[in-house]
Amino acid sequence: MTTINPTGNLLAASAPNAAKAPPNGAKTDAETMAADFEAIFVRQMLSTMRTPSLGEGLFDGQGTEQFRDMQDSMLAENMADKGVFGIAQLLTRHVEKNNV
Repeated sequence: MTTINPTGNLLAASAPNAAKAPPNGAKTDAETMAADFEAIFVRQMLSTMRTPSLGEGLFDGQGTEQFRDMQDSMLAENMADKGVFGIAQLLTRHVEKNNV
């Protein structure tokens, strides 16, 4: 079990089994948190990239915008799962290094 102290740092649980690696390739809490952060970061980046526009296109509208947002969200999650940018790996290493 991992907890977060008031300063925002992750603290390892006091149980002796907390330091063991997860079985059969399961993600640790730090890896899951880092992948979620990378997905949020990539989603925000994609959203920001789509913001500047010279005008409305032929098929632009609220419905198109909603589906584009959903597409960006799925793309961001897939990219985070594959580790395309490597942000999750860096964040995981940092958290695990400081958790020792």
